[in-house]
Amino acid sequence: MSKRLPLFLLALLVLAALVWGFLPGPVPVEMAAVTRGPLSVTVDEEGKTRVRERYAVSAPVAGYARRIDLKIGDAVAAGQTVAVLEPARSAGLDPRGEAQARAQVEAARAAARASHDAVAATLAEERLADQELARAEALFRDRFVAQAALDQARSRQQAGQANRRAAEQSARAADYQLAVAQAALVQAGRPARGDTVAVTAPVAGRVLAVPHESAGPVAAGQSLIEIGNPDSLEVVVEVLSTAAVRIAPGTRVSLDRWGGERPLDAVVRVVEPAGFTKISALGVEEQRVRVLADISTPAEVWHRLADGYRVEASFVVWHGDDVLQVPTSALFRQGNDWALYAVVDGRARLRPLRIGQRSGLAAQVLDGLAAGAQVIARPDDRIRDGVRVAAQ
Repeated sequence: MSKRLPLFLLALLVLAALVWGFLPGPVPVEMAAVTRGPLSVTVDEEGKTRVRERYAVSAPVAGYARRIDLKIGDAVAAGQTVAVLEPARSAGLDPRGEAQARAQVEAARAAARASHDAVAATLAEERLADQELARAEALFRDRFVAQAALDQARSRQQAGQANRRAAEQSARAADYQLAVAQAALVQAGRPARGDTVAVTAPVAGRVLAVPHESAGPVAAGQSLIEIGNPDSLEVVVEVLSTAAVRIAPGTRVSLDRWGGERPLDAVVRVVEPAGFTKISALGVEEQRVRVLADISTPAEVWHRLADGYRVEASFVVWHGDDVLQVPTSALFRQGNDWALYAVVDGRARLRPLRIGQRSGLAAQVLDGLAAGAQVIARPDDRIRDGVRVAAQ
């Protein structure tokens, strides 16, 4: 037995090593601690800068605009002439059109002569009716005619006056038609008579755009030049309507990735009361709302920003200075509640808990954990209640 004992112990040692080798080892996990500290809940969206007061100077009347010499970025003063309009030029006539226009002039002239002859005829009829009425009144006073004859004479006199007035109106209309026909014979391209119209800048600022730089015809209301103050910028952010209900005027905003070394501070001024539908990059219809914010950081920090620049806005909708919090990646759903795996004595233990506010990286713990507890930061399908774990 003394000779076989060492062999027996060696066999037991080999067997124990085999059993130990085939036992499941601890699952390597990434651990995180439950901590206390500041927590901010934000709504993050892309936005762009915009000149707050932008003035589009348009043509007050239709005409021919001279070339605008101002360039984008040039400074203008209030009341400075930024564009000059000439009266609209007449259209050209081909030989056939010119012949037709001359024929229309002759026709209008003949109609005008006929109208004036009609006026002369109605004047003669009116004088005759006046004479008949005077005779009828004299005979009625001497009781030689009846009242009916006097009424008929008075009616003819009134009808004559009405015919004369109508003939005069027709004669004036014929004169106007003649003037219109004669105006059609203006030489092609000849500018109409009249003074030029100077278009002035409503405010002092800089030129932001020149939609109509070259000389050419313009319609009334057509935009000629845009003026604004590039130092008075605001930020326009289109947020989802479900997030817009959490944003109010006065909400703090952090503007990041605008090109500077540190984020800029801003404050929400207006949340527009109407939303609109927008198609996302994935082709999904979204209801969005425009939110306008004013930059509160001193202008010398962001003086290189200009109109239409891209920024990333983070709206702080909730903030706490001393909040018990846990990484959001550690949470998962268990029915209708939230849960995570805590690490107790080297084993994973399922812990249901109640959470409050959530940000992208952390969540507020209301009940179920204490500060300093270790949790599994990213649990996977290998983690079960009671499984041995080890820090990765």
